[in-house]
Amino acid sequence: MQNTSGILGLHHITLVASNAQRTVDFYARVLGLRLVKTTVNFDDPGSYHLYFADAQGGAGTVVTFFEWPRAPRGRSGIGGTHHFALRVADRDALLRWKRRLVDLGLRVIGPYDRNYFTSIYLRDPDGLLVEIATDGPGMWWDEQSGIIAQQTPPADKTRGGRDEAAIAAMTWPEPVPVIDEAMNLTRGMHHITALTANIERTHEFLGETLGMARVKMTENFDDPGTKHWYWGTPDARPGSLITYLERPATERRAHMGTGAGHHYALAVADDGTQLRFRERLLEAGVQVSPVMDRVYFKSIYTRDPDGHIVEIATLGPGFLVDEPVASTGSTLRLPPWLEAHRDDIAAQLTDIDRVEWPYDGHDGVTGMRGHPGRRLDLPTHVETLA
Repeated sequence: MQNTSGILGLHHITLVASNAQRTVDFYARVLGLRLVKTTVNFDDPGSYHLYFADAQGGAGTVVTFFEWPRAPRGRSGIGGTHHFALRVADRDALLRWKRRLVDLGLRVIGPYDRNYFTSIYLRDPDGLLVEIATDGPGMWWDEQSGIIAQQTPPADKTRGGRDEAAIAAMTWPEPVPVIDEAMNLTRGMHHITALTANIERTHEFLGETLGMARVKMTENFDDPGTKHWYWGTPDARPGSLITYLERPATERRAHMGTGAGHHYALAVADDGTQLRFRERLLEAGVQVSPVMDRVYFKSIYTRDPDGHIVEIATLGPGFLVDEPVASTGSTLRLPPWLEAHRDDIAAQLTDIDRVEWPYDGHDGVTGMRGHPGRRLDLPTHVETLA
């Protein structure tokens, strides 16, 4: 099926962290992502904006963080992000990740068979839920592309029917001191999941206004009987998927803060396509921002029907516009309009001890939490996924 919407897939997700160094330690040293850009929040230049991605910052690989050290703890809820998922090659790589993370002292749940992929879950130092998911078997193995029906998951894969004790016992048989190629998470995001009080209304926004393909209508495996729908490019490839869980309208709403999502971004090819989406949103009666120059891409911002911030970002000019690939992320980069204030801005920021690249995670098992200035207050549990 041809993609005619203009949405190419995920561009990035932006989250809120309380401590830049701790965030670098976790996402670069524990998970092995590359710190591809160290800059500031262009709308609040007294705080860091950190970008983790593949070496070149390719769309769909980018996970970014605003550092808000004095912000209250955020929470997931209607109108907010539930979690995001990173990709691995296969189930064996997933089990190696489980063993590596557990050996580091993290609480990991899974692997859970989600019919279309298998995944594990953990929380970062601020409590944000992170999923690691396999690429396969894919979204189309149980139905033909373009023919979408509401699916009922197998009972033995859902909460209350699956063997939780057997799942908890599954792991790799030996320590995993190095992040191998199959485990490499710089291949990007698998999907992003948000929460809605009305999934049909969400489809009007994503499927009708933005023109994304609805590629799966299933149930929440952790709360059977409630809806979980997926949108993406028509081929439903990992890296293009945005999913929503439907919750009762009486449940709590999201609260922005540390350990929570700020917005997610969808990718478009160029400025012209972005402007067409802006006009489409305005014609649909949806508020949308002017085009904003983010140096590495241009952005417009809107909100889904539940109030979640949604960005539409261009592919270019890209993250190599102001530094070569060999040194991306190694120094503080500022947009041209802030360069005159570099000394004042830098004085408000705490220096970051970065991870040299390429990095294979070799120091992960040797107590990286004990490094001076790098203490990770890692959560000891993962709450219910429902």
